[in-house]
Amino acid sequence: MRNKHIVASIATMAALVGGLVGCQQDPNVEFGLDVKEPLSVEAVGGVERVRVYSAEKWTASTNVPWLTISPANGNGSTECQLVIDSALTTEGRNCKIYIENLASGKTEEIVVNQKGFDYAIELEENVQKLANYDMLENRKFSVMVKSNIDFDVKIPEGINWLSNKNHTLNLNRGERPRMVEIEFEWDINTKAEERIARVEFVPKKSGVELARQDVLEVVQKAAEPIEEGTRAGDSVALISIQRALRTLSMWDTSIPMERWENVVLWEEKHEGYKEEYKGRVKRVQFYMYNTNEPLPYEFKYLTAAEEIYIFGNTNTFLKDLTIGEEITTLTQLKRLTIGAHGLISVDEKLARLHNLEYLDLCANNFATVPEVLTKENFPKLRTLILNANQRSTINDLSNTTKTNLGGFIEEKEFPKELLLWGLDTLVLSVNYLQGELPDFLDDDSVPCYTEEDRIKGDSLPEFLVQNKIKKVMPHAKRFSINFNRLTGDLPDWLLYHPSLDLWLPYSLVFPQEGRNQAGQLAKFNNEPPNLDYYYKLYPFKKQPTDGEEEGAEE
Repeated sequence: MRNKHIVASIATMAALVGGLVGCQQDPNVEFGLDVKEPLSVEAVGGVERVRVYSAEKWTASTNVPWLTISPANGNGSTECQLVIDSALTTEGRNCKIYIENLASGKTEEIVVNQKGFDYAIELEENVQKLANYDMLENRKFSVMVKSNIDFDVKIPEGINWLSNKNHTLNLNRGERPRMVEIEFEWDINTKAEERIARVEFVPKKSGVELARQDVLEVVQKAAEPIEEGTRAGDSVALISIQRALRTLSMWDTSIPMERWENVVLWEEKHEGYKEEYKGRVKRVQFYMYNTNEPLPYEFKYLTAAEEIYIFGNTNTFLKDLTIGEEITTLTQLKRLTIGAHGLISVDEKLARLHNLEYLDLCANNFATVPEVLTKENFPKLRTLILNANQRSTINDLSNTTKTNLGGFIEEKEFPKELLLWGLDTLVLSVNYLQGELPDFLDDDSVPCYTEEDRIKGDSLPEFLVQNKIKKVMPHAKRFSINFNRLTGDLPDWLLYHPSLDLWLPYSLVFPQEGRNQAGQLAKFNNEPPNLDYYYKLYPFKKQPTDGEEEGAEE
């Protein structure tokens, strides 16, 4: 109990001492302040200290809400704190504090002048350094900007490898500077030189003078060197492509490239062999990968490749991808497959590949046939495969709320230009092609079979000449259009085509499914019950027996 009394006594004495220090009464002290000049305060506000000298009681007051006096009254000499709030505008402000001696009525004044904020745009970090390559989800960064005026982010014209997302600068506290995060995204640097972008932050309000305007310098490293035109360069390019595509499996770089799976190198025995191609990549295949970008730029280094096969992107039907430009520089390519990748368009520069003989763009997401696919752009092309471009299967197109279906759904009619190309193989199965097959009867630009054709063909029946059958796809050994939404009649050029039996018509031509957008049942009105009529015209052809593809009724 005694200890408790001692503790209480000590606390009481401490309080009395504190009171004597903070507020001292001295009958000989003349009333006044230790501040004579006006107080100058920065826009951010802060705390100022003023001592009041007095032998009597006094009070302090002001008529502004942004300044607080503590204590606001006293009895004797006291040190007061002046707490000044942050400014809210760019304009300065001032006020007076009145200290009144209650005994004499004498008053002293303190003038406080606070500056306004200067307009400024400041960065925490002025330089951002980037690698030349990273995965897509990592190719982004943020900078913190402090500003009291809304601004636009200005990336220099011609800098297409850097972009920013929209930002919101919340100025709900007037023109007091606020922090805002600006998010940027960047692309891979494919060149051997470092590149720099100087990003400016420009006020949206015109005619504003800034006390400070920082500039962001973005510096990106040069691309990793790849020795172009060499076997070593090809191997580095292949590994880099696998990395960018994020393939399910990677090649073992500890073993020679000729032992890598799905890679074929040039040898002297190969047709088209050139000495400078020796040991370089002739054919390569990429399977099972996951990318959301155009094809990697490292493809451009495969300058000896004759065939490139790319197939099997993850969640293909969800993606909206383009090929990109880099692979279009490989003008030596003869065969190209980009299947199940998620393509919705093809760059016009694909026309650079004028030596292509085989092009497979199956299982993508095309809503229309790419405009670049013309006979003029690809004069050597013999095979074009465009099947299975449906994003999802809709049986009745007239009774669905789904959009973005792919499958050439936006084609207004059957793409007859493809029929007039003169291809050996044309595959358009499992899409949403609608309308009727063109008969070309009124198109004088499409020739009919002639006696000269019959003599050259040796096996063509006179029926083709006598009935003026249109000569459509005369070289086609494979043509498939099954499981679209086609209607109308099968034209004569198809029913009597010299290769109809090779097309397996009851599997790959005649069958359609579902309904078109007009609600019509997808089928051909004049589908023949069997091909007896056909084998009478072509008696030298072997008619299938039971169990084989045949023209029997299903």
